[in-house]
Amino acid sequence: MPKLPRQEVEEIALLARIHLTPQELDAMESELGAILEHFGSISAVDTEGVVPMTHAVPIEMPMRPDVVEASMPTELALFQVPKRDGDLIVVPAIIPGAE
Repeated sequence: MPKLPRQEVEEIALLARIHLTPQELDAMESELGAILEHFGSISAVDTEGVVPMTHAVPIEMPMRPDVVEASMPTELALFQVPKRDGDLIVVPAIIPGAE
């Protein structure tokens, strides 16, 4: 079973924003290694000539006609907006210094 280096497991945990104890890191090394090994066996399967599919079973995807309809009037759409500037909704700044 390929073993993922401890440093990579720690980096994956950091990117996922999860804290793992040393025991959990040990478990993740072997579990992620097993997952990678499984993907290796899947990638070894010959898929030449196999048509890609979006679902495991055939399904109908009915489409409705694309009809242009009138949209909601701006005044009605913005009726309960707490703060606006003309036709724009004013929201608090979330980026520091962008006020």
